[in-house]
Amino acid sequence: MADATAGAGGGGGAAVPPPPGPAKGPRRGVTVTRPWVAALFLLPALVLLGALVAYPIVYTVKRSLYDADDSAFVGLKNFGTVFSDHGILTAVRNNVVWVLVAPTVATALGLVFAVLTEKVRWGTAFKLVVFMPMAISMLAAGIIFRLVYEQDPDQGVANAVVVAIHDTFSDSAAYPGARPRPNSDLKPSAGGSFTSQAKAAADTPADLPLVGIPQNKVPSGARDAKPAAPKSGAVTGTVWLDFRPGGTGTPGKIDPGEKALSGVKVQAVKDGKVVASAKTGKDGTYELPADAVGAQLRLPASNFSGKYEGINWLGPSLVTPSIIASYIWMWAGFAMVLIAAGLAGMPRELLEQARVDGANEWQVFRRITVPLLAPVLVVVTVTLMINVLKIFDLVYIIAPGDSQQDANVLALQLYLSSFGGGNNQGVGSAIGVILLLLVLPVMIFNIRRLRKEGRR
Repeated sequence: MADATAGAGGGGGAAVPPPPGPAKGPRRGVTVTRPWVAALFLLPALVLLGALVAYPIVYTVKRSLYDADDSAFVGLKNFGTVFSDHGILTAVRNNVVWVLVAPTVATALGLVFAVLTEKVRWGTAFKLVVFMPMAISMLAAGIIFRLVYEQDPDQGVANAVVVAIHDTFSDSAAYPGARPRPNSDLKPSAGGSFTSQAKAAADTPADLPLVGIPQNKVPSGARDAKPAAPKSGAVTGTVWLDFRPGGTGTPGKIDPGEKALSGVKVQAVKDGKVVASAKTGKDGTYELPADAVGAQLRLPASNFSGKYEGINWLGPSLVTPSIIASYIWMWAGFAMVLIAAGLAGMPRELLEQARVDGANEWQVFRRITVPLLAPVLVVVTVTLMINVLKIFDLVYIIAPGDSQQDANVLALQLYLSSFGGGNNQGVGSAIGVILLLLVLPVMIFNIRRLRKEGRR
């Protein structure tokens, strides 16, 4: 007992280690000790992956090497058809435009929205409004924008706005569709105008008869036309509708009951230059100064041009940009949400330090915010690139039949070649293989980028 006490309480005694327990080997996970368990859990996913991804890819590659009815092996002939057909080359060109424009613009707008919504009071509500288009399908968005781009301003919102702005700053034509009476002195000239053959004189009124205006288009308050009195040192005349109901009037003569055309612009032209101009009064008469003597009289096309109908958004030249705009409307909210998440994790002390050092908001945005968000911006842009390579719904729904070929993309061409009248699944499969080859590098880049970010 003494020895034990001394050993325990002595200041110089060394502590006795506890006796060693049973040896413990390295801890083994479930997947090591029971691999069949992991295989059992993975089996449903592997079956679905094989049935829905692997098998279609293999079959599409195989089918692309056979002819239209899958009866003869043709090798790479279908791929040659893809790169020699004019319609398919248009689809390739449009896909290039989509990949370069749509992701870039959507990402840029998402960045602007994400940054600005941090500085406004109702930022969350604004984000909700911008993100709302993501809640609807491509089909619904296509139907919406097909209506937005309607040519008729009474139906299409885009043209309703354009026509309203145009009519605010431009005068509408006084009498659309009017034309000179046949065999009169007025003859068609450049730009849709009408010019007299004889030169104006001061002592003889230069009357300018017009026809082609339906009676229901003549203003209800129009007065009867009045012959203009000659005036020394000036050119006078009358512009009127040379037609009387019943056809009893004399051509080229102002008959009782024939209506004056007020507000018609009359120009005096010498050597191709306008030397004087005037507008007709309520009785149809006009008066030009002495400079008009010896000049030809012209009624410019602005008097007769039809009503402005707006822009042909879905015509051959604008159909692709119009559809891209509808895509950006949908996906800018997606970009904004991802960028806003990256912005929330940004160290704020760097921004405050830059402001303390004298940087303005633009310099903070350009030199600090954008570089720090670069990884997020790359991921968003690449994700949208993958998405636009497969774009189909919007183009198929928005583009009308007469301009669908001008808006064609590879995914739509795949459908048209295989099922939409082409009945050549060999060429359609070749387009599918090309799409796969285009998407794979972008997907690999995106995956590697995400893994690299995850290791940081």
